[in-house]
Amino acid sequence: MIDMDILEMLGVALGFGVLAGVNLYLTVFATGLAVRFGWLDIFEKFTDLSMLADPWVLGISGVMFVMEAFADKIPWVDSTWDVIHTGIRPIGGVILSMAALGELNPTLTLIAGLLTGGTSLISHTAKASTRAAINLSPEPFTNIVASTTEDACVLGGLSIMAFAPTTSFFIFIAVVIIALLIIWKSFKFLKQVWGKIIGVIRGKTLRA
Repeated sequence: MIDMDILEMLGVALGFGVLAGVNLYLTVFATGLAVRFGWLDIFEKFTDLSMLADPWVLGISGVMFVMEAFADKIPWVDSTWDVIHTGIRPIGGVILSMAALGELNPTLTLIAGLLTGGTSLISHTAKASTRAAINLSPEPFTNIVASTTEDACVLGGLSIMAFAPTTSFFIFIAVVIIALLIIWKSFKFLKQVWGKIIGVIRGKTLRA
């Protein structure tokens, strides 16, 4: 029989991994505010998360979130921002999960670290590849909608972790599966577009 406490801990770890891959700074900032003002009781069980309520952490994560909020809504600037954060988001996801879980036995710590690092990279790649596909459209409104939706999903994900941490394990597993499908579809689309661009360039070269 699976221990519900372990599922709860893995649900929180997995959740932080997935959400950090989408928007690390909002995840840190919103969780820090929730801890500081006691908005969500669940985070009282994960006492090491109190570090996120530190004024310096709140201030820096808040400033970085505002910067990302602007960068995330500008075509191609968002993709550049994503490339820069390819290593930052997964590492941030692991740090968050380790802070949440605190002292664990080495086996569970290793599992949680691998779980969050891998899922952060998956959700980050899903976001980055989707944004690259969106940026092929000349209008900026799709970027704004995508960015706003992602932020809403992060806040919704944190709420699920807070009110149903055990259930969140299964929900985020489903999210990871969906993210993998998004990655596959996005890369397939980008490959087709790139092939067409190369075809056009070769055609112009031959005519010249």
